[in-house]
Amino acid sequence: MKLGAGVGASGVKVDPRPVLIVTGLIQEARIASGPGMTVICSSSDPQQLRALLTVFDPATIKGVISFGVAGGLDPTLKSGDVVVATEVLAGDARWLAGLSLNDDLIASMGLGRRRIVRGRLAGAEQVVAARHLKEALHLETGAAAVDMESHIAAEYAANAELPFAALRVVSDPAHRALPPLAMAAIKPNGDIDLRKVLRSVARNPRTLRDLVTTGIDFNRALKSLRGCRSFLLGSEGLVTADL
Repeated sequence: MKLGAGVGASGVKVDPRPVLIVTGLIQEARIASGPGMTVICSSSDPQQLRALLTVFDPATIKGVISFGVAGGLDPTLKSGDVVVATEVLAGDARWLAGLSLNDDLIASMGLGRRRIVRGRLAGAEQVVAARHLKEALHLETGAAAVDMESHIAAEYAANAELPFAALRVVSDPAHRALPPLAMAAIKPNGDIDLRKVLRSVARNPRTLRDLVTTGIDFNRALKSLRGCRSFLLGSEGLVTADL
């Protein structure tokens, strides 16, 4: 059966195909899941994400959105603040994002005091955890935040000639280092390995404070991300960005 555009109540043609939502963590995938969305989760593994996209048929989707949390690079952003990408940078590569963010869409997010900014996202192949590395990446790229999925999703969309957008919520702000255990404890399916966390804390109780702080930031980011789901529902505004 060939996919085609239907006609909505307003008489405007509507593409019935879903949007591909690219996430790194199972918690992000659960927030994004719903009608009109095809969600994949990389478990914070760039190579796993590339493998998943290799077997994915781009003809079955109408656009790609990178959606989840990120590490803060802009020192003015706090955990829970939202970055809507204008472009994604990785090395010498650059991809523009093409979803317009209008006042109605911003208002629909209902994020209270959390900031919503438009800015660059940096793509990384591994976690940028240390404060000095975040500072260096910010100076080099001017990016507001960094994640490990957006550059891969953007490249996939560009190669498939599909519209692309990215929304990322700051979890660990620029001034805070991310504890190594915070990423090392992620299982291949994206869940948290609680046994590994508990064993690490038992060996070094001082890690508990950093983990608690990181957990508070992460939960705040997830709360903001839930409020951003209307961004996905507004994906009819996906357009291919002008180069």
